[in-house]
Amino acid sequence: MVCWKRLSIMAPIVASALLASAPVRAGAYADTMAKCIVSGSSEADRRIFVRWLFSAIALNPDVAPMSAISPQQRHAMNKETAALLQRLLTQSCRREVVEAIKYEGPQAVEYAFNVFGQVAGREMFASPHVAQAMTDMQALLEGDEFKKLRAEASGR
Repeated sequence: MVCWKRLSIMAPIVASALLASAPVRAGAYADTMAKCIVSGSSEADRRIFVRWLFSAIALNPDVAPMSAISPQQRHAMNKETAALLQRLLTQSCRREVVEAIKYEGPQAVEYAFNVFGQVAGREMFASPHVAQAMTDMQALLEGDEFKKLRAEASGR
């Protein structure tokens, strides 16, 4: 029997799936659901998801002082993301979600949103501004120690 109550804790599952260090295993049903969620979402949907994820991460005390997200903005992002997740899970991909949970358990949802988050993240990092920030940071890693490390790793 599907434990729909467990699905009500979607936000923590989604966030942990995106930030998990260990990959979640997927079966054929979870993979089909992940493909449906990605193909059933638009670039705008994925931007909604990335903004929500940022707003949640911005609550961490280590980065909270750097963020100016108001409670009203956060509530609006939560509401918009909840509507997105509800549409993807209960309308766009309903059959795939039911089958994945039925045959592979609730962790199939975690896997699917891990894939969704990866796609959304790739799009976010494709922004020229974000890419430039990554290049700027990488330039700071070009010291002698990193050159030695690369040479050692390549066997030279």
